[in-house]
Amino acid sequence: MLKAWFLAAALILAPFAATAAGTDIAFGGFKTDPTLPVQVSADQLSVNQADGTAVFTGNVVVTQGTMTLQAASLQVQYASDQQSIARLLAKGGVKLAAGGEVASSQTADYAPETGALILQGDVVLTQGTSAISGQLLTISLKTGLGTMEGRVTTTFTPAQPKKN
Repeated sequence: MLKAWFLAAALILAPFAATAAGTDIAFGGFKTDPTLPVQVSADQLSVNQADGTAVFTGNVVVTQGTMTLQAASLQVQYASDQQSIARLLAKGGVKLAAGGEVASSQTADYAPETGALILQGDVVLTQGTSAISGQLLTISLKTGLGTMEGRVTTTFTPAQPKKN
């Protein structure tokens, strides 16, 4: 009986395999092609040609492929060619959704060229009926793998048997 319980626990915990540095997580929905166009909409836009930045404020919505990010503000840093985006920095009530996965945080820092996404501050990730929280979530959108750090807490909801 005890052996069966350990086996069941191992199968439930498999998607969130723990490591010494944090908790590694597979993000099927957050895997995307960073070469896809990034679309941004907001209530207001301020552009600074001198430093190559743009700041979107108010009901900011960013989409790339099937991924959507919402925030209060978004700073865009353009690459030296002024044609591509080097970095997106979202602040205030950040919410990221893709493929049935939803993450929320205080900030999100995204580098489209590398596919690196860093969520910081009261991070909560929901995958189906399971949730994981911490202070720092680093995701590679190219590989769909990530690590949660900072007092990681996980909540699992066991699947209910189907009734006939």
